[in-house]
Amino acid sequence: MRVLVIGSGGREHALCRSLKLDPQVSELHCAPGNPGIEEVATVHPVDPLDPEQVAELARRLRVDLVVIGPEAPLVAGVSDAVREAGFACFGPSRDAAMIEGSKAFAKEIMTAADVPTARSRTCTTEAEAAAALDEFGAPYVVKDDGLAAGKGVVVTDDRAAALAHALACERVVIEEYLDGPEVSLFALCDGSTAVPLQLAQDFKRAYDGDEGPNTGGMGAYTPLPWAPDGLTEQVMREVVHPTIAELTRRGLPYQGVLYVGLALTAKGPKVVEFNARFGDPETQVLLDRLETPLGGLLMAAATGELGLDPVFKDGSAVCVVIASEGYPESPVKGDPITGLQSTDRAYVLHAGTARKDGAVVSAGGRVLGVVGHGPDQESARRAAYELADRIELRGSHHRTDIAPVR
Repeated sequence: MRVLVIGSGGREHALCRSLKLDPQVSELHCAPGNPGIEEVATVHPVDPLDPEQVAELARRLRVDLVVIGPEAPLVAGVSDAVREAGFACFGPSRDAAMIEGSKAFAKEIMTAADVPTARSRTCTTEAEAAAALDEFGAPYVVKDDGLAAGKGVVVTDDRAAALAHALACERVVIEEYLDGPEVSLFALCDGSTAVPLQLAQDFKRAYDGDEGPNTGGMGAYTPLPWAPDGLTEQVMREVVHPTIAELTRRGLPYQGVLYVGLALTAKGPKVVEFNARFGDPETQVLLDRLETPLGGLLMAAATGELGLDPVFKDGSAVCVVIASEGYPESPVKGDPITGLQSTDRAYVLHAGTARKDGAVVSAGGRVLGVVGHGPDQESARRAAYELADRIELRGSHHRTDIAPVR
């Protein structure tokens, strides 16, 4: 099959890498791609947020499947335009993608479907925000209602900072803090059926010890040997199936991946957030361990033919994100990067890179994802950090405590 991937980040590099390994995939294209992706796919300079440009590229390439990576093209209606043009598409419609595009809509769906989540208030005025902060107390959780590239959430004990964030947003969801470890579960959905991938955990804070501001994710690992038995089945039963059933009831059949961010509270797992696409950097480790060929799996989801649960290899995978100087507040761009060569147990996925005068340079906040794999978590972790430590990017930083062995 001929496949077109939309996006330019680390998630899309991971998707392209796995699709390239699928013997069913005869041609692989990506728009707009990045320097790492162009080593495994043909890249095209198309605006990923322009539905008509993407649909026209699919026509020109005569692809069999379009895979939409980031959330912004989904909310912009790219999947709708691709389907209207007659192509199979992995990614929910614009209206269904509002489960990520609007925190308030997601809460509405969860309430209607009786999905366990934090109590919350949707606020549009200073008075409403102040009342909600006082109702739930510290730690204060304030979420920008719209898309914010993974950085629209503030969790703080500082009420003034929480209120300031609320006032900087047009509309916010303020909710009670959910205590407990967080895990991620991705479910592939074909409009009526859903199947789970392996559990993973990512690390949102910028610095070691979960210090610093929230980011788009500084690392991840899978599997989670400490996760409670039966957790995946419980989340599918209590969260995923009721959610997609409620969307279907509203005329929004869900095709693509539903990302469920969970807090394992003393009262059981509760939903922290939904995303309408593969999470980053969890995708990097999940696809490393995926044994079922990815192209066929995504095509089955796009065409309503999902069957058996995906199969994963034994062992573990760890991803360490290398971020540019100043990330997340004001990332520095344009610095050269060296040391990108793979080892037997680790490789580099490009996230925020570009080419300048033939050299690879930084072009974003999260620049690279270094993926290590091995028979166990410790060996995978060691492989990732050994390669990460060889990479040179002036002023860069990465966490040193991703995937701690418990």
